[in-house]
Amino acid sequence: MYKILGRQTSGNVQKVLFMLEEMGTAYEREDYGRQFENTQTAEYKAMNPTSKVPTFIDGDVVIWESNTILRYIANVAAPELTGSTPAEKAEVERWMDFLLAAVNAGYLAAFKGAKLPPEEHTDAYKAEVKGLVDQLKIMDAHLAGKDFFALDKLTIADIACAPVIKRCIGFKIDRPALPNLERWVAAMEARPAFERATGASAAAKVA
Repeated sequence: MYKILGRQTSGNVQKVLFMLEEMGTAYEREDYGRQFENTQTAEYKAMNPTSKVPTFIDGDVVIWESNTILRYIANVAAPELTGSTPAEKAEVERWMDFLLAAVNAGYLAAFKGAKLPPEEHTDAYKAEVKGLVDQLKIMDAHLAGKDFFALDKLTIADIACAPVIKRCIGFKIDRPALPNLERWVAAMEARPAFERATGASAAAKVA
């Protein structure tokens, strides 16, 4: 059985859980993260030298970096969630790379800035947020007339992007309406697998 080490509130952990929930595959998850004081141990660093989450275990195979984990699972057990040819795989995986290369810096800045009062937002922060909005506009334009990022079906591109872009859409930042991206986020949120992966169903019940 697959094992995931990482807290469910992590967007990167949620990617992996979302995929496994979509597959209907059994897995175990254990709480790991800085607040649990268990990612700086020698044992954990031997598995994942970054001391971050998630770490994915499949028997003797240990993998870190969430997008790499998604690619691994797709190659091993879920080819329907990626492309069947090199060209199709490239169509899918470019959005995973775009997420890391173009979106992630602005996402992290907005995530941290959301915890600060507006008067503490620096020029550097504002520049990062503007950059984030520019990337979200690209994604919004791409999704015009589309339900998914690639191949007209759910793929690991959508799975990788969903937890992060959901948060980006929810940030209180200066941005225009992004109707295509907002529609896509709503569709991802409505999937039972995404609700289970993010704990949204449980949170709703508590609320």
